[in-house]
Amino acid sequence: MIRRLFNMRAPLLPRDAGGEAWLAGLIAVLCFLACLAAVGAVSADRAAQGWARALRSEATVQVRPRVGETGAEAAARAAQTLAGVEGVDEAEAMDRQTAEALLRPWVGDAVLPDLPIPYLVTVRLDPAAPASAVTLGRAMAEAGLDATVDDHSLWRSEVERSAGLITLLAAAAFLLTAGAAGAAVAYATRAGMAAQSTVVDTLSLNGASDAAIAGLFQARYGLLAAGAGAVGAVVAMGLLAALRFLGGAEGVTPALPLAWSDLLILSPCPLLAATVAVVVARATALARLKRGH
Repeated sequence: MIRRLFNMRAPLLPRDAGGEAWLAGLIAVLCFLACLAAVGAVSADRAAQGWARALRSEATVQVRPRVGETGAEAAARAAQTLAGVEGVDEAEAMDRQTAEALLRPWVGDAVLPDLPIPYLVTVRLDPAAPASAVTLGRAMAEAGLDATVDDHSLWRSEVERSAGLITLLAAAAFLLTAGAAGAAVAYATRAGMAAQSTVVDTLSLNGASDAAIAGLFQARYGLLAAGAGAVGAVVAMGLLAALRFLGGAEGVTPALPLAWSDLLILSPCPLLAATVAVVVARATALARLKRGH
């Protein structure tokens, strides 16, 4: 029955070339935007996870020297103490030259000689079993050092929260584009049924069921949406491939690193577009046929 309806589709439902071309273009654009949103979400999550791993593998300790002790001596003693803590791979006191190099892009050269710079120790943690801030602080206290440990947990939470927000925005963008595509298909289905009401009435009078008539429209718009979705996905793949070539492993920016595997995320786009079109076209056609009885 389904095969016969597909074979009957061409003579029974003459195509509206102009209207279907506009609909296909709209669906292609919506699929293109949905593909970009999906890849953007994946890239943002990848960047956030990379930053979180980097922050999780390091800690910074600010050391305040005791009376009769220089800052450099206190930092060196702190580095020696931390190097022996379980879960620490390496601890190194940051000299003033290194600290000035980090601050120079922000404050310039004029104020650096007179700027009081804290004495810091950079700690590289064991990725498999990193030492906690509590453990590092306890080791400092036992060594008689006045120090503050920053394990970057605040920055990690902010990065992870931002990644979650981007993922939610991408999901909302996908739902909006799917809803817009569904609305366009519903409008096209109603317009097609109105324009071909004579054909629909003839089919009904000759015993065609509502489901069979709806199947004609769902097949037409499902195939149209699948083709348009494929076009949108291919264009998105081409753009992403160009960005990947231009920016290397990081894409265009480290904030949105791209990978060749991201292109596989776009492959289901034609199927998703066709599914949305089939469901909406069938529901719209059945609702209109029921109102007509």
